[in-house]
Amino acid sequence: MKQKVTLRMVLNQLQTTYCGTLGVEYMHINDPERCNWIRERVENPRFLKYDNEKKLHIYERLCFADTFENFLAHKFNTTKRFDLDGGEAIVPALKDGIDRASELGAHSFIIGMPHRGRLNVLANVMRKPMQLIFREIVELNCDSNDHSKNIKGEWGSSGDVKYHLGTSMDRTYPDGRHIHLSLVANPSHLECVNPVVVGKARAKQYYCGNRPEDTRNVVPILLHGDAAFAGQGVVYETMQLAKVPDFDVGGTIHVVVNNQIGFTTNPVHSRSTPYCSDIGKAFGAPILHCNGDDPLAVSCAMETAMEYRHEWGSDAIVDMICYRRLGHNELDQPLFTQPKLNSFKGIEK
Repeated sequence: MKQKVTLRMVLNQLQTTYCGTLGVEYMHINDPERCNWIRERVENPRFLKYDNEKKLHIYERLCFADTFENFLAHKFNTTKRFDLDGGEAIVPALKDGIDRASELGAHSFIIGMPHRGRLNVLANVMRKPMQLIFREIVELNCDSNDHSKNIKGEWGSSGDVKYHLGTSMDRTYPDGRHIHLSLVANPSHLECVNPVVVGKARAKQYYCGNRPEDTRNVVPILLHGDAAFAGQGVVYETMQLAKVPDFDVGGTIHVVVNNQIGFTTNPVHSRSTPYCSDIGKAFGAPILHCNGDDPLAVSCAMETAMEYRHEWGSDAIVDMICYRRLGHNELDQPLFTQPKLNSFKGIEK
C-alpha cells in the first residue's frame, strides 16, 4: 500500500534539503540533465548522511588543523602567518575532496590559494614536513640533505615569505593508489595564481596523452577569499576560458573561504550581488553554499563538487561561509578597524 504524501511532508523535506547548513544553487544551469543530476543527489535522504567512522575521520583532521593554528599562535605569537581560525573546516574538506576524486580515478591535483590558511594547508593537506615550515618562519636556512644545519640569514628569492611558498608531494593510499599534489607558490597579489594553476593543469593533461580521461584525472583546485573572488577581474577572465578549445581543463574546483570581510571592507560595500559566488552563474557552474561551522556539510560539498566535475567536466563552486576570528593578520588590532563586530569583544578580554 502506497503511503500518502502530504504537502507538509514535502515542505519539510525541501526545507531540510535546501535550508540547512548546505544549500545548492543550480537552476541557472542551462542543461536539464545537469540540473536533474544535482537534484537527485541533494534531495536523496542519504545526502549528508555520514557513518560514525567518516565523522571521526573528519573530526581528527579538524583537530589537526586547529592544533596547528594554536601551536603557531603560542610559539610564533609576534609573527604574521594569516591564520585559518574560523575557517578550519576547509582542511578536512580539501582532503575529503581529494580522496573522493582519487577514488574516481584522478591522480594529479594542482592547488592555488591566497596567503590565508596556506601554512595550515601546507602542513595538513600537502604534508610538508613541519620542521621545514617552522624553519621558514624563523628564517633558518638549511642544507637540503642535512636539516640539522641552522644557518641564519638570507635564503630563497626576494619576497619569499613563508605564506607565499608552495610545495609538491606524492602520496600513497593504503590500497596502493598514488596521487601527486602540487601547491603553486604565489605572491600576495590576490588571484594572480589562477591562470598559472589552470595552465599547469592543462600542460599536465596534454603531456599525459590529452585524452578525455586525462582531462578528468588532472584536477585544478583554486581557493579564494570572498572579496577577491567577487572583485578581481582575473577570476572572470580565467573562468571565461573554461570551455574555450585548447584551454579547457575539464572543470576547475573553486573553493571560496568566505569570511564575510575583505581586509576591513564589509560585503555591502564591496559588491553588488547577494553572494560573492554569483559570478559563477554566468558560466553555469553549480554553487554549493555551506556553513563553515558544520564540517560535515563542507566535506559533503567538496565531494559533490568533485563528483560533478568528474561527471560533466565543468567548473563547480563551493562557498564556505565562515568568519575571521582575528584581524586581517595576527598583528592587526581589529578593534580599530571593525569596532562594532561582537566577535571581537571576547578577543579583547
